Amino acid sequence: MAHCVFTLSSIRHKILLAIMQIHLITIGQKMPAWVKQGYDEYAKRMPKECELILKEIPAGKRGKNSDVKRITKEEGEKMLAALPKNCHVVTLDVPGQTWSTERLAETMQEWLDSGQNIALLVGGPEGLADSVKQIARQSWSLSKLTYPHPLVRIIVAEQIYRAWSIINHHPYHR
Repeated sequence: MAHCVFTLSSIRHKILLAIMQIHLITIGQKMPAWVKQGYDEYAKRMPKECELILKEIPAGKRGKNSDVKRITKEEGEKMLAALPKNCHVVTLDVPGQTWSTERLAETMQEWLDSGQNIALLVGGPEGLADSVKQIARQSWSLSKLTYPHPLVRIIVAEQIYRAWSIINHHPYHR
C-alpha cells in the first residue's frame, strides 16, 4: 500500500493552484482559423486549476487620418475594464524583460504562490496605452523581434503550457 505524504507547503500549493486563472487580454478579434486552432491547442492542455482564458478586445478602426493616440488610449481603457479584480498585471511589451523558458516557469511558480489571478496584456499595432503600462507589475518581452499580433497568442499559450509542464515535471518540456 502506497503512503502519501503532504507537507504544509504542498497542500498550500495545491490550494493556490485550484484558484489561479491566467487571462490573456489582447487587442484584435476575428482571427484566422489557424490562430484559433494554435491557441486552443495549448489552452485546452492547461488543467482547470490553472486555466488560460482568452479575452479579445476589438481593435479601434484605423485609417489614413486616424488619431492613433486616441485609438490606443481607448483600447487601453477597454483592456483595463476587462481585467479581473485584484489580478497581477503583466504587459507583453518589447522593452519588457526577456525570460528564458526556465525563468518563465520560475515566474509562473511565483504567480501560483501569490494566490492571485494573472492578466497578460497584449496591445494593438501601436502597442499598449500608457494607462495599461502604468498599472503593470511586470513587463515581459517575448523578443526584440516584432511578431504579428495573432502569432503572439499562440507563442504565449505554448510558453505558458511549457512553463506549467516544467513546474509539474510533465514530459512535454523535454
